[in-house]
Amino acid sequence: MLILRDPAAVCEVADPAIARLLTLRFDQLSEDEPYDPDVHGFFIVVEPGDTVAALEAASGCWITQGLLSDARYGEADFSPCFEFLDEHPFCYEMVFITSDSGYGVLFAIPKSGVDEDLLRFCQEYAEPSADPLVARLSSAL
Repeated sequence: MLILRDPAAVCEVADPAIARLLTLRFDQLSEDEPYDPDVHGFFIVVEPGDTVAALEAASGCWITQGLLSDARYGEADFSPCFEFLDEHPFCYEMVFITSDSGYGVLFAIPKSGVDEDLLRFCQEYAEPSADPLVARLSSAL
């Protein structure tokens, strides 16, 4: 996994479409004040070999376990606790807001080459992105 706590680190993202998305999100977070990972949070780009357990450990976010119960993904009582999970043509974007201050974690999840359980989870819960800025990024590909 690639953890980004600095906008300059976007150059390390191999996929150009995901790099553009993360640049946009860094720009949006710093519209009113300089980006600060201790205030705003950080981004994780999921890479081949990353397990859901490793992503949860690195982020502190429960991806496949519910927040209000012990139910896990695939169980009848499971309810995901992400803020949103958007499907873009080139990746999934899953965001967790972990405090009232707005601190959060953004996951950029490529649509292939990563953990199959994570991809199934995304396919089941993702909503098509309604973000016009991301739509413009996608059309520029």
